[in-house]
Amino acid sequence: MERPTTESLAEPRFKESVEEEVRRRYARGAEAIQPALCCPTSYESEALKLLPEEILNVDYGCGDPSKYCQEGETVLDLGSGSGKICYLASHKVGANGSVIGVDFNDKMLELSRKYQGEMAEKLGWHNTRFGKGKIQDLALDLDLVQAWLSENPVKTVEDVTAYEAECERIRTEHPLVMGSSVDLVVSNCVLNLVRPEDKLELFDEIYRVLRRGGRAIISDIVCDEDPTENILSDPELWSGCISGAFREDQFLEMFEKAGFYGIEILERQEKPWHVIEGIEFRSITLQAFKGKDGPCMELNQAVVYKGPFKSIKDDDNHTYPRGQRVAICEKTFNILTHPDGPYHDHFIAIRPHEEIGLEVAAPFLCNGTTLRHPKVTKGQEYNETRLTSGECCEPGECC
Repeated sequence: MERPTTESLAEPRFKESVEEEVRRRYARGAEAIQPALCCPTSYESEALKLLPEEILNVDYGCGDPSKYCQEGETVLDLGSGSGKICYLASHKVGANGSVIGVDFNDKMLELSRKYQGEMAEKLGWHNTRFGKGKIQDLALDLDLVQAWLSENPVKTVEDVTAYEAECERIRTEHPLVMGSSVDLVVSNCVLNLVRPEDKLELFDEIYRVLRRGGRAIISDIVCDEDPTENILSDPELWSGCISGAFREDQFLEMFEKAGFYGIEILERQEKPWHVIEGIEFRSITLQAFKGKDGPCMELNQAVVYKGPFKSIKDDDNHTYPRGQRVAICEKTFNILTHPDGPYHDHFIAIRPHEEIGLEVAAPFLCNGTTLRHPKVTKGQEYNETRLTSGECCEPGECC
């Protein structure tokens, strides 16, 4: 399957910038409630009662990814808006965790930063940071860019060159969000607002900032069919989380092609939020993991798929027949058997009797499905005979 292109994503049919329309709409939304931006959502956090009314009143989301945060994690919220999800995440990760909110809208940033001290007192710790940036370019700290522009106004072509060089310097020397620095990326109804031409970069950025083994949990609006010309021609529907909605199948493909694994729909709104010209728009919450990159090495490991299906196929075209030992590389073994991963409950881990160090391991050719003979994991010279007496297989365990 080829990676989706910008041509395959919804494109606006009006001349004005989608980005500018979104900026204006959410600036208004920071000052007065915009009911059309809301998708009915329930929040489970006890911290909800700690939030100021001003934040609660301008909540424009379609899910609650914050409930999946874990103690001690570093969490990044894309399009943090009023700060609601960030403060709920702060409560979940605790004093040993940290939360970064990124937003492009000055009025929303002003609102989220306004209550940092108050929320720190209520929670008992201060672990939130709010930065100005575009979520498709998380390395560029726009507060630093603005400070530079104040001292170096752009008036000539040469100034433009200097500006571009400064932006690149900021990305490299003072990134807003560093690569491989985040355990969990969350977002609540924001990815659809990114310009179509920037959406491929958006998924690459999510992947970049996550640590190996980290995950993204995204709530957003999807549609079951491609939007019509009328929908794509309406600026209000673009800023209202409709026209830019991902087609549901393409949304999952975007994560897959960016390199994620374990992609799973955690929640899906049964009744559509909106139906426009016969097209259903609803909220889903999706989870995806980072960690497929790296070489494939042979450590004589295997896994057994437990069932219930006769066989399954993973994202790398390995097929796992039920009950059969399948040979896999060290990287895939770790992905399938990690206790906090998405596949752990479905596989039995078969480890070699004698461990092989990665420094002496041979490359493993991941080009299909190979069943693994038990002698490979036990060792070709393994010839032990051991009989267990009594009624139990091992002390304290009854067969």
